[in-house]
Order: sequence, then C-alpha cells, then structure tokens
Amino acid sequence: MAAPELNSDNGFNKGKLTGLILGLALFAVFAFNLLNLDMSPQACATAGVVLMMACFWVSLCLPIPVTSLLPIVLFPILGIAGSGATVKYYANNNIYLFMGGFMIALAIERWNLHRRIALFITSLLGTSQKRIIIGFMCGTAFMSMWISNTATTMMMLPIGLAVISEIKQITGGKGMFAVALMLGIAYSASIGGIATPIGTPPNIEFLGQYERGFPGAPQISFFNWIKVFLPLTVILIPLAWMVLTKFFMRNEPKATIGRDVIKAELSKLGPMSSAEKKILVVFALTGLLWIFRTDIVTGLFTIPGWSNILPNPKLVHDATVAVFMAMILFIIPAGKDNPKQMLMDWPTALKLPWGILLLFGGGFAIAGGFSVSGLDQQIGLALKPYLIFHPLVIVMIICLLLTFLTELTSNTATTAALLPIMKGTAIALGLNPLLLMIPATISASMAFMLPVATPPNAIVFSSGRIKMSQMVRVGLILNIVIAFIVACFVYFFVLPAWGYSASMPTWAN
Repeated sequence: MAAPELNSDNGFNKGKLTGLILGLALFAVFAFNLLNLDMSPQACATAGVVLMMACFWVSLCLPIPVTSLLPIVLFPILGIAGSGATVKYYANNNIYLFMGGFMIALAIERWNLHRRIALFITSLLGTSQKRIIIGFMCGTAFMSMWISNTATTMMMLPIGLAVISEIKQITGGKGMFAVALMLGIAYSASIGGIATPIGTPPNIEFLGQYERGFPGAPQISFFNWIKVFLPLTVILIPLAWMVLTKFFMRNEPKATIGRDVIKAELSKLGPMSSAEKKILVVFALTGLLWIFRTDIVTGLFTIPGWSNILPNPKLVHDATVAVFMAMILFIIPAGKDNPKQMLMDWPTALKLPWGILLLFGGGFAIAGGFSVSGLDQQIGLALKPYLIFHPLVIVMIICLLLTFLTELTSNTATTAALLPIMKGTAIALGLNPLLLMIPATISASMAFMLPVATPPNAIVFSSGRIKMSQMVRVGLILNIVIAFIVACFVYFFVLPAWGYSASMPTWAN
C-alpha cells in the first residue's frame, strides 16, 4: 500500500514563494475570466481553483493536506457547489476503504507480522545472487499490496544490507549486486501497490472519481481489480528483475548466499506469537471477504457473493468490510503474551495518514467541480481536434505523460487533478472513460528514475549504495518499457476482462 510523503519542510524558500504567487495569479486570471474565455462562470471558477491547487501541491507552499481543503472554502464562495455538497466529497466510501485497510496494515506492523511474511517469502528463493534479488522483490511486492510501500521498503532495507555485506565478503566488493538489490526493493514496492485497490493511493482516487462520476456504472469490486492487475504485477516484477540483472550484473562474480542470512533474521523473530496468528487470520479473512463479496462469474459457473444473503447487496461496499474488520481488531485480545492488550489500540490508529485522507477528499472535490461546472467536457472538446490518433496511441501518450510527470510531483495529487480531464477527454472522443482513466492511474505509480519520485526510491538512495546516474539510467528504461506495457495491457486485456471495448458504454452517456 503506497503512501506518499505529504509533509513539506520548514521554512519558505523561493520555490514555494514562486508556487504561491503563480497559483494566486492563475486563480485570479481564470476565476474572474480575465482572458474572456468562452466558458461558463462556474467552469472558469473551477479552472482557477484547480490550477491554484496544482501550483500549491507541486511547490508545497502549503502542506498538501491543507491545500486539499481549499474546495470547502472556495466552491461555495464562487458558486461552484454548496457547502453541504462539497464536504460530502471528503466522506467518500473509498476514503473509508483506505482507512480500514490502513488500520489492518498498522496492526500487522504493530505485531511485526509483515517482517515475518516478507522474510519467509524471500527465504524460499534465495541462493544465487539473481535469485536473492527476485526473492526480495517478490516479498516486497506482496507486502506492498497491503501495507505502506514506505514501511515495506524500510523493513526490507536492513535485511538487504545484511545480505549485501555477506556477498561483499565473498566477492571482495566487486560487482553491481548491491545496486541491483537496492533498486529491486524500491521498484517492487511501487509495482506491488497496483495489484489491489488499497495498494496505492492513486487506485483509491480513481475508484472514488469513477463511482461519483458514473453512478450508473457497474461497481469495480476488489476481486475485479485483483483479477486484472495482479497479473500485471506478475508480469512487471520479472521484467524489472530482468532489466536490473541484465543491466547491472552482466559480468557479476559468482557468489551464493541468502537463505542462511535470511533464516537467521527469521530465527531472531522467534515462534509466532498468538497476536501474530490472530492478525494473520483477520488479514486473510478480510481478503476473502473482499474477494467474495460479489458474484464471481467464470466461464462455466458462478460463485455467489456472500452479500447476496443481505437484504440489499448493492448497499454493501468494500469499505463496509474494511471498517468492520478494523473495528474487530479493537476487541480481540492479543493473547497470553500480551494479556492486557488488544490487537489494535487507538494510539496506534492515530498513525493513520490523515493527510492522505484529506488529499483524497480534495481530489474527489476537484472531480466534482469539473463535473458540475462542465469543465471536464469543455476541456475534452478543446483537446478533441488534436487527438486524431488511434485510441491505443492516445493511451500510450497518457501513460508516458503520467509516468514522467510523477517523477517530480505527488502521484496522488497528480492523479486527482488529471483524472477529470481524462474523463472529459474520453467522452468528447466517444471513448470508454476507463480507457484513459485506468492507464493514467496505473502509470502514476510507475516512476523509477529519480529519488524524489517515490518514498521507496528515496529510501534506497539514502543507503549510499546507488548513484543518481545509475537510478536514472535503469529508471528511464523501465519508465518507457512499462508505459508501453501498461497501455497495451489495459487496451487488450483489462477492458475485455471487464466486458468492455474502447467505445463509449451506455453508462458513460
């Protein structure tokens, strides 16, 4: 579960001042239509608010969560939407899906279960250097599907450094194993997040905007998401591994180690505590409830969803499961090892990334402003004459744009600002909105070039084992290759798997 860093540093530098002035200037120009644009007052006002928020988000002249609250103040004042309607965006059920999922993740971290799971997965594959790397990548990707990619990377980093030290003794410090392993940990943390709806914040942002923008569209359940994006993760992890091992380890000295070091780390954890066992049961049960909530239709038969036994299955959401299972953690005793503690307590819950929840709300509010003002359709119509390419080419352009844009900007904030434009552009072109919104969402998590692109990149870069030039070189290759893979994957697999084509469905009208 990827979680971006939202806190800006103290002080007010020139970059922040520039962002503040530019944001206020763009707000004034567009909100008051000083350019005499042929748009409604509400559309102009929405454009002004969105551009100002984008400048503030990029420059961090205000903390990202604070900027995310601006629609609550400006939408009613500018006549875009009422206060009551605006604050509802900040209570979207997908926000509570993320909240419940993150509480479960915090409980897993509290009892150190995530470390045991990652070490176990890694221990199954480690012998040669290349197998050690793929083992680390698989373990990191799996944990990032469920918990913060920052926490996952921080957990895997010291284990990776211990293995690097052992390899160094065998090879005498020769070779590029350390670089490949560190980058493998960072990249797999980002790739693993796309496999589940709660894996990374852009996924949640997309689901919220999709559900609010198209209330008549079929719901994208937890199972429907996993069945298409888990295979993509399975494709991208070996691809990233091949690029790393072929790129950096072509003439690598042979050395075999891994299992002993990793098993030593496992032995330090001791036997599983009763709290770990209970958390594992809750964790597994939550996943099963998510997956089997709605009917699973196969080619030969249908597995009925458990929500069918309820009076109105359509009223139940994945957020219902997430919050319920998170609440259960507060009433289950940790066990004989910690008899006075529950699996979860409120001080631990306060570690929730509240700023991200506000950022989600701000993104949903922006999407709502685009919709109610008609700005999304007007932008789509304005772009239509320039997008005369085949739909697949348009998708590839979007993937490349989002991939390189999020090298320097918050992936969640960028997704929040651009998804409404993707929606309006698709409708103007007569395309399925999912054809543009899904690639933009996935590509926002696929930035591998710079340390500032993602927290995992920054964490492994801080280890001192990687040079900037090394990260840029391999990251550039992955950025381009994965952008084309994502474009083709969505066009040829995701939409057909969900029963859609590139043409506009009836619910989008």
